[in-house]
Amino acid sequence: MVKISDIIADYLLKNNIDIVFGIIGSANSHIFDSLNKHPNIKLIPVHHEQVAIMAMGAYYRSTGKMAASLVTAGGGASNSFTGILSNWADSIPGLIISGQEQSYYIDQYSDMRMYGIQGYDSVDTFSKHTKMSVRITKENVYKVFNDAFRTTQINRPGPVFLEVPFDVQGQMIEEQPIIPYKKSSNSMLSSKTLDLIDLLNQSKKPVVIGGHGVKLSQSEKLFKQFIEQHNLPTILTWSAVDLLEETHPNNYGRSGVQGQRSANFIVQNCDLLIVMGSRLSLLQTGYSRTDFAPHAKIVHIDIDPTETNKFDGLTINEDIGNILYDLISLDSIKLDTTEWKLYCDNIRNEYPRVMPEHLADPTNSYTFMDWFSNKVPDNYTIVTDMGTALLSGFYGFNIKSNQKMFTSLGLGEMGYGIAAAVGAGFGHNPVMCLNCDGGMMMNLQELQTIKTHNLPVKIVIFNNDGYLMIKHTQNMLFGGTKTCVDKKTGVTLPDYKKVAKAFEYEYYTIDQVDKFLSSPNQGILEVFMDPNQEFIPKVKGIKNKDNTIQAGLLEEMSPLLPLEKIENIMIKVHERSKTVSR
Repeated sequence: MVKISDIIADYLLKNNIDIVFGIIGSANSHIFDSLNKHPNIKLIPVHHEQVAIMAMGAYYRSTGKMAASLVTAGGGASNSFTGILSNWADSIPGLIISGQEQSYYIDQYSDMRMYGIQGYDSVDTFSKHTKMSVRITKENVYKVFNDAFRTTQINRPGPVFLEVPFDVQGQMIEEQPIIPYKKSSNSMLSSKTLDLIDLLNQSKKPVVIGGHGVKLSQSEKLFKQFIEQHNLPTILTWSAVDLLEETHPNNYGRSGVQGQRSANFIVQNCDLLIVMGSRLSLLQTGYSRTDFAPHAKIVHIDIDPTETNKFDGLTINEDIGNILYDLISLDSIKLDTTEWKLYCDNIRNEYPRVMPEHLADPTNSYTFMDWFSNKVPDNYTIVTDMGTALLSGFYGFNIKSNQKMFTSLGLGEMGYGIAAAVGAGFGHNPVMCLNCDGGMMMNLQELQTIKTHNLPVKIVIFNNDGYLMIKHTQNMLFGGTKTCVDKKTGVTLPDYKKVAKAFEYEYYTIDQVDKFLSSPNQGILEVFMDPNQEFIPKVKGIKNKDNTIQAGLLEEMSPLLPLEKIENIMIKVHERSKTVSR
């Protein structure tokens, strides 16, 4: 006979999960005890349940290995929802195991709002934002865990939620063998791969967009081999900025609404756009999808068919890794990109990422990011929070060959930065957390988790007097300098030098960057910047000469270029460009 909570621990380890982030409560205490006494499982207590789930996902992103998280009933489970939704939005696999009131209360209180003392139907609550949400019983425990490990990884990955009532955790049942799940691969050549090869052979101006799906399929090496083999100009989405180092000759930057101007020009002038593992969100395509890559045939490769119905063209709903393997193996792609790459080189040189508007202020976050990222060693994992850290980080961080960089891009929740630093901190590399004075406050308590486990984490805080993106939104909508995120309205932020001291972190300012990087200890570097700094370049709504507003074009980033420059760059100038008030 074996205790169910011990079965759970054994299942995790047999499936190569040896780290669990969580918080103990009375309703999950059996599981906590089984994990805690297991010699080969590392149980990491954190200070907020959402952090446990975010850290679980960040550990996967930084190491390629799955983790699990453990929460308790009631508020413990409900606190986890932001982390669950974050991992759901970004397709990150992992198991969330939750305690629950005793089965008796679930049965007797099934028609009531709450079960027992603090329980509720968390299985139903999370069912729409997980790949699987199930309550464990002594009859189904073996089958459910078998299904859970398969479900979290197959097709589009995502989190699985498993609720275990308190009495079930402690029950003794007959032991059964645990067979670990092994993901199989499909090596069948797709007929659509041959169609893609035909399009490549007809193309004169091909571009590849590399997305998060390449990383989820763990096909980074295949991706790099493919674009090098055929000398393909490549654009990276923000969720895949680390697929190629910044200096790679095929890397032409990051396109999008707040992307790089030269990258947008390249996308808007190509004749074939091969999208690998990106859902092509509005921030990637611009707010008018009909104006995205207007001269190109679009090949959209994504394992999820619900994501590939945005454009007419060739859609391939298969694992990116299988497609890349086929493309590399077949010796039937014949194309010459020399002339097209020369155009791309000229555009990139003429419109560099760091613009004169950035360089006018040495504390501008874009200027700082370009300078600072060149100093960060190539063994770092870089995680960001939202706001300035996100925008300037993913616009301008110069990725080196061994670095990884990620954030929450689907949900975009403030507070992700420190939580991700906890998860990534248990990976193999030191962590650089790019954060902001507002985002720091969302999960400030986890500075203690980092300190407790002596994680190799350093934090950059952009101090812009709080909520700079919100300030810009309010000013745009309501004019002037009106804002609801300042001292007058009760939004204040602490002195982070004092915060650093309280948590026993070393504190640095911008003139001490080298000391900050060379210290072996946890440190906070605070960068004081213009509290009203603009985030440019950016695709904004186009104001026509008659004062009407239309959706912006990717090639028309603010600050707007003279029309003659647009005419020189674009194959064909959009009619709206001719009516723009410049």
